[in-house]
Amino acid sequence: MMRTGARVAARGLQRRFGHADSFRASETAVKSSGGGKVELPPLDTLQFGHTFTSHMLTCEWSRGGGWEAPIIDKYQNLSLSPAASSLHYALQCFEGMKAYRRKDGKVFLYRPDMNARRMIRSSTRLEMPGFDPEQFVETIKKLVWVDRDWIPQERGYSLYVRPTMIATERCLGVAAPETAMFFVILSPVGPYYKEGFKPIKLLADKNNVRAWDGGVGDYKVGANYGPTIRPQRMAGEKGYSQVLWLGPGDTVTEVGSMNMLFYWTNEAGEKEVVTAPLDGTVLPGVTRDSVLTLLKEWGECKVTERQVTIHEVIKAVQEGRMHEAFGTGTAAVISLVNGISYDDVEYPIPVADKDGGVALRLLDTIQGIQMGDIEHPWSVCINP
Repeated sequence: MMRTGARVAARGLQRRFGHADSFRASETAVKSSGGGKVELPPLDTLQFGHTFTSHMLTCEWSRGGGWEAPIIDKYQNLSLSPAASSLHYALQCFEGMKAYRRKDGKVFLYRPDMNARRMIRSSTRLEMPGFDPEQFVETIKKLVWVDRDWIPQERGYSLYVRPTMIATERCLGVAAPETAMFFVILSPVGPYYKEGFKPIKLLADKNNVRAWDGGVGDYKVGANYGPTIRPQRMAGEKGYSQVLWLGPGDTVTEVGSMNMLFYWTNEAGEKEVVTAPLDGTVLPGVTRDSVLTLLKEWGECKVTERQVTIHEVIKAVQEGRMHEAFGTGTAAVISLVNGISYDDVEYPIPVADKDGGVALRLLDTIQGIQMGDIEHPWSVCINP
């Protein structure tokens, strides 16, 4: 039996993360579960986040009453007060995850438990409600199953799942919200970059900072993303696909909204994959964790999480020790890099094929797991 002290500690943890006050998948009301035959647009016309499925899920919360029952209904606009605090003080957080469908009709989610736990961290950081992570997963399973015919079955295509929480309280005071809404929308997507899996070039930004010590760079909150749009546009005007964000001392943190990894021979002569540590300025990416775990299991190179400066990267390129560089994230999965510009000088990055490098091999393995072609605990089948 659990001792009294342990029971008290467990109840405290439940209160903090909302387990004692959670929506329940079994209580989900399905108000609309059909809409006729689904006609997916031509896959080569899909733009990331532009096409949405027939249904969405909403769930209301209040500090006094807790969570109401989730509702699955047709996709529609939300009704919010113009004074809702999410519109004024960035009291909003979200997740990005995907569902996949094989030719045999089986539907899979990829590591949804990690998204659940990360969203709890984000929502509680903003003083919004937590929930039971298992109920999060089960509720999303219900919505995805309703709109399963919207999931493309070709490899490289998927159904992007966007769980979101916003404060809805009608109040201009800067305070913890008394009401909030959790909602989930779905979008069939193809490769994140229009150029497909072709390598991209990065602009290392010396003037703008994405995150800083003591901030919220390791939470998936809306305030992290809005300020990056202008630097991204400016990089695009110079011919670069993404911004490579730098931290104190010119340390490499993230690329765009992805984690950044380098595969090189380090100065000790070891083959190594290195990436920034989870020090509070870097998002704990699901794909990042997957990549590091797979690399450690393969045991073919050293895997290191430490601060790396852009100057170390440049030196490795100049000395011929850089083998590959790539970003990881839910949207793009693996994004190869073939060049980095820093201080108006462009440094070419080698791009290896699957047999000679790790990036495309990782992509092939992760996609195999996501589609359920490779049996793995990370791939969660949702078929009843």
